[in-house]
Amino acid sequence: MSGKDLSGKIAMITGAGSGIGAGIARVLFERGATLALCDLFGDSAEKTAESLSNDILHDSVDVTKPEDLENFRDKILDKHGTIDILVANAGVIGAKGFSERKNYSKDDWDNTFDVNVIGMVNSADAIVDHMKMKEYGKIINIASHGGRKPRGLGDMHRGNVQTPYLVSKAAAIQYTHLLAIELGSFNINVNAVCPGVIWTPIWEAIAINHIEQNPNLKNKTPKEVFDELAVKARTPLGRGQTAEDIGKTVAFFASEDSSEITGQALNVNGGASLN
Repeated sequence: MSGKDLSGKIAMITGAGSGIGAGIARVLFERGATLALCDLFGDSAEKTAESLSNDILHDSVDVTKPEDLENFRDKILDKHGTIDILVANAGVIGAKGFSERKNYSKDDWDNTFDVNVIGMVNSADAIVDHMKMKEYGKIINIASHGGRKPRGLGDMHRGNVQTPYLVSKAAAIQYTHLLAIELGSFNINVNAVCPGVIWTPIWEAIAINHIEQNPNLKNKTPKEVFDELAVKARTPLGRGQTAEDIGKTVAFFASEDSSEITGQALNVNGGASLN
């Protein structure tokens, strides 16, 4: 799949200010989609938008607040008349201070579920009536391969600080399955992409946490920890993924090539997990 196969499609992307969200935006733009980008940090969404075009709608949106999403939806409809694609990408790894903790706090549970689960639900709720009305839509949720399997004993020296994040991503996958069943009769496809090992601000926080909790890693940089523990030790292909790799998978789910696929969660992780 390549070229301008998303021409004429309007795509709303949450968490588009950096990392995976920015990579998704770049790929969908290259494939011809018209973008509407939002992020908790409005200046980050603006930066992504202006790196692609000076005519991309962008705004500051807190996905934990339904009214923010509804207001952004209305701006998209006012400018473009429709929304064809929703990419629910906004996500967090934990609450403030995550990298320094060995074990989770209540704030970690609250923060990850508010953004990674409720924020995803809020994003779909904001646009689903519009998609139902026109009997067409593509919803792509960004989950994680970490939501599909336990971390394993080899990672337990770090304690349980990452547990809330992993459970939130498992919930995102289950939500994808259930939403696909609910919306199938309206010709709306709902799928999830499960990224693996990608050097993003979230993985940098995880790498810092490894260093904080493992004395053997004290002399390594976060990027070195990522390369050794995430890529070389766990990935059969021997390479990390990029934000654009996730974007290409999102572009497939957003295209008509995936019209008979719904309710699926696809790992994009170089074989780091095989289920």
